[in-house]
Amino acid sequence: MMQQKKYFDNLEDFLKSSLEQHSILHINLNKNYIDDAGASNLGFALSKCTNLSNLVLYLDGNQICDQGVLNIGSALGKCTNLSNLELCFDENYIGDQGTSGLGYALASCTSLLNLTLCLNYNQIGNEGSSGLFSALVKYTNLSNLTLHLNGNYIGHDSTQDLFSVLAKCINLSNLTLNFGYNYICNEDVSGLGSALANCINLSNLTLYLHYNQISDVGVSRLGFALAQCTNLQNLILQLECNRFNKSEELKIKSKYLKSKRLVAFKINF
Repeated sequence: MMQQKKYFDNLEDFLKSSLEQHSILHINLNKNYIDDAGASNLGFALSKCTNLSNLVLYLDGNQICDQGVLNIGSALGKCTNLSNLELCFDENYIGDQGTSGLGYALASCTSLLNLTLCLNYNQIGNEGSSGLFSALVKYTNLSNLTLHLNGNYIGHDSTQDLFSVLAKCINLSNLTLNFGYNYICNEDVSGLGSALANCINLSNLTLYLHYNQISDVGVSRLGFALAQCTNLQNLILQLECNRFNKSEELKIKSKYLKSKRLVAFKINF
């Protein structure tokens, strides 16, 4: 029997629904002025969805702080059958504590195969992102991972944790990382490349690194490391507003285009 997807765009309607019967859920509460109290109620309801396997939850542009995201994370940690999860918390007030706690709570979802986390334009620094990245090592079955952390305060101290984790994610086939508008430097990009070289099953890679502190040195090292990803076929690099001049841009493109494995390649400066 085909499982039916349930869609909700009103919190009260979801709270009154038959929670135990949901297996595939799409909840869109973007810009509903839900604060931590509303997030707590939502989390309590989600903890009752014990048969949930697929969840898309949009909570962009609300007034959710650390406590709210911690409550939701704790609730989802009880949904041990989750295999596909997309969480969007863009443009809220989430800081280090909430981000780190969310990562560790979701580690209880041991069946996760596909994970998308959107935390763009919050208040996340190195401590929170380090906690989130460190927790990822527990997600041993992931094949598809998307992390959007655009417009936060992430730099070298936390990216090292991410790289050490990615080096162990040997089952990843699709990876998207969005670190635009942060404090990423050449050393970070080089470390990322070295980590991804261990992802032997990686076939699709998208990196958003616009508005950072990267020069041709870092991107060249990244390309050298990615050449070791023998299954990589599709690569997208967003590098606008970093530290390149036109001649350096041409050299970088030329180096990447020499890869005979790439089926599709796109780079934007």
